[in-house]
Amino acid sequence: MIKTIIFLIVSYLVGSISFACIICNKFYSTDIRRYGSGNPGSTNVLRVLGVKPAMIVFTADLLKGLIMVLLGRFFGGENLALLSAVAVVVGHDWSVFLGFKGGKGIATSFGTIIGLFPKVGLILCIIGVLVVAISRYVSLGSVTAAVLLPILLLIFKYPAKYVITGLTLGIIAIYRHRDNIKRLMAGKENKLGQKVK
Repeated sequence: MIKTIIFLIVSYLVGSISFACIICNKFYSTDIRRYGSGNPGSTNVLRVLGVKPAMIVFTADLLKGLIMVLLGRFFGGENLALLSAVAVVVGHDWSVFLGFKGGKGIATSFGTIIGLFPKVGLILCIIGVLVVAISRYVSLGSVTAAVLLPILLLIFKYPAKYVITGLTLGIIAIYRHRDNIKRLMAGKENKLGQKVK
């Protein structure tokens, strides 16, 4: 039990590391939280600084989710991997290093999904990319994937604990995108490719 608690705290702290803030500050002398949407995530980095830094941030955020899930499985089996997935995403979204603020957790969630259920992750990636390509709304692709995650886990007959974890990750993602959803409904959401100041 103590080992589990310690590992989940570590997962949360790893999730709390904001690669968007670190990379943008160190290499671009930019506090990403002061520009665009103010969100320390790869989409805002893309709009403010461009493709290269956005891809670096996305990859780093994805890897921290994937690595913590794989370490959780190694040290404590599948149950710890599932709990770690939620902990690392919570850390990213409500970072202790950023005053319990953070990104929206899509890249980190995707990393955990790859580690836990890669087949579902591949399907979600394809659907998400198609939605973004057609609509040019990154948030719509993210929300679509969040909604489909627990549904696909049910379709592929994953055990209940996997479905609950997927549902939890999906709910967190939708909650973090609540303002985007309002803007989408009002037709005011920024599209992919729009540069912001």
